[in-house]
Parts: sequence; structure tokens; C-alpha cells
Amino acid sequence: MEIVTLPGQAAKGKVWLIGAGPGDVDLLTVKAYRVLQNADAVLYDALVSEEILALIPKHAEKIAVGKRAGKHSAAQSEINQLLVTKAFTRKNVVRLKGGDPFIFGRGGEELETIVAAGIDFEVVPGITAASGTAAYAGIPLTHRDYAQGVSFITGHCKLESRPMDWQAYANPNNTLVVYMGILNAEIIKQGLLDAGRSAATPVAIVSKATTSAQQTFIGSLQNMDELANNPELVMPALMVIGEVVELAGSLNWFTPNNTNDSQLNNPELAAQLK
Repeated sequence: MEIVTLPGQAAKGKVWLIGAGPGDVDLLTVKAYRVLQNADAVLYDALVSEEILALIPKHAEKIAVGKRAGKHSAAQSEINQLLVTKAFTRKNVVRLKGGDPFIFGRGGEELETIVAAGIDFEVVPGITAASGTAAYAGIPLTHRDYAQGVSFITGHCKLESRPMDWQAYANPNNTLVVYMGILNAEIIKQGLLDAGRSAATPVAIVSKATTSAQQTFIGSLQNMDELANNPELVMPALMVIGEVVELAGSLNWFTPNNTNDSQLNNPELAAQLK
């Protein structure tokens, strides 16, 4: 799709690419909060929590462009065009993404379009789903006694046509975090087993991490596909594969149904942030 701009005119606005974090409104960065408070238009994904969306000013235009497996509400080309169009008609345009926009968020693709259209932009990173999920599930992604490295991969729906190099992820001293892998749990499991990763490798699947609805399902690589098919598992969910998962039982601190009221909804704190 060719991007359409206004001939002879320069964009009047600026695009802010913001990471909204993994869900908990208190994990939103101070800078992200400040930018949101001045937004004129916000294009947001399906994974952005309602508590964070509530921070958007009432006068701002809100546009849902979320993507979920099998439920795409907008094509990427349409999102790119919307960002350009809004930048020509609004002052502060926010592209709000769950997690961090540069980690499986297509932030780079969208910025390439912004650059080509000659529009000013800024990136506000967010806590990515991997670190937020692991922290709230009591799973350190690295640990001197368990894992000396960590890899993030996407387990999206094209694994069968674009095979992964599973050998690169079979190292038992590394933690593997899989984004968007639930639908392909069997493929991921078999790929790792074939590459030599032990069937007894601990696995955690964390659902709706950092929110009051968080659930953690723990098993092993051998039964990872069964964990992924648990009827109680609610999307979005992230897979953590590796020996560090053994620590979840002792390091878990988060009580999902006993979360504190958001500090960002505290008028005194909000005044300080302004």
C-alpha cells in the first residue's frame, strides 16, 4: 500500500511511539504518562489495559488498531497510513503499544513509514512482556546457578513455513521466552526436543501477566502443549522455558487478586508528575 501524504504541505504534528508495558498501569513510565496527558490522537493496540487507556485525555481521539491471532482489526498498512494522516492533522499523535514497541511490536516498521513521510517522531520504551511477566511470576530470566543467558523469540503462526533454528535455543544454560507461541506449542515443543533440549526442562505459561487476572501454569517441556491447551488459560500468554522456572514457587510475590489501587490514579501523584 502506497502511503498518501498532503502534497505541498508539511506534517504539523509529531508521532510518539510509546510502550505501554505488560498491563499493570503502575509499570507505565513517567515519560509515557506525561506524553499521554498531552495526546491529541492515540492509536492503541488490543493488549493495552483499560487502566492505561483511562489516562488518555477525554478530548483526544482514540482509535483501536489492535492485533491478536485470528482477530486482526487493522492491517499494518492501514495503521501506517493512519499514523501519517493523523500527523498531518494533529499536534501530538501517540502510537500506544503493549510491552515495548521494539520487541515484536513492529515499531521499526511503523517508524520507517514515518521517516519516509518526513514526520518528526520520538520513541518512549516500555517494560517488555518478557521482563514484566517473569518478574510478576517470580522467575528471574537469568541466574548464575541456572541460566547465563536469555533469548526472546516469537512463536507466531508461520513456524511451519519458516522453520526456526531450534538448535540455537537448545542450550540448557539459557532461558527461552516465547511471545505469541500458544497456538504453536506443539511445534515449539517438538522443535526443542529434536534439537536436544531435555523433556524435563521446566516450563511456565503465564496468562494476563501483571494484572489482577494473572495465572501461572507450570509443567515441563514434555507436557507444554497440554499446558497451552488448558481451558482455563486466557490470552494473552507468554511461555518461559528453562531451569529458572524452578524458582517460581519460592520467589513468587505477586497476589493477583489483592492488587493495590493504582498510584497513577492518585491525584496528588498525578499533580507531581505534571
